[in-house]
Amino acid sequence: MTQSASLRERRRHETSFRISAEARRLTDQRGLDSWTMDDLAEAAGVSRRTLFNYFPGKVDAVLGAPPQIPDDLLATFQAGGPTGDLLEDIGVMVQAVLQVDDEDRESLELGRRLLKGTPRLLVAAHQRFEASIDEFAALLRTRSSADLDENGSRLLLRLLVALYDTVLERYLAEPAGRSFAELFDDTLHTTRRLLG
Repeated sequence: MTQSASLRERRRHETSFRISAEARRLTDQRGLDSWTMDDLAEAAGVSRRTLFNYFPGKVDAVLGAPPQIPDDLLATFQAGGPTGDLLEDIGVMVQAVLQVDDEDRESLELGRRLLKGTPRLLVAAHQRFEASIDEFAALLRTRSSADLDENGSRLLLRLLVALYDTVLERYLAEPAGRSFAELFDDTLHTTRRLLG
């Protein structure tokens, strides 16, 4: 990736993050149905057209952009790397996604509170999760060294989501503790030791 492409991608990520943060703030202050996309564009400092280039509607803006795994890491994973151990390699991919995600504790806490208090957001998040599970389960089955059927890959992903939720609780409970990525890595290794 060239430096200009990298800069462009970073700016795109920052704009997406800013729009989602403002969408969450507006939802927290007014409720999901009491603000418009025009309100969001103004709050985020972008044009309406730019806003719709990022998110098709309110719910998507509040949920934010789904995490993206870098293409080179994806190719390495499918080829059986980077370490050759399936759980370790999934951990590496999660770490890559979590390092890109620069949300702070306050933003994570707000997102969690909004999901719990807004049924429409919770339903949309669940639908997004199910679609992601299908995509990632298919990815796991393409890995050259993995011997996983559909049920095994879906089970593994659901376990990882449970780990994520456990880490989120720990992260929010420790105001000056370790980073989210460090806690996830620690929890993954603890789980492996317990199940090993």
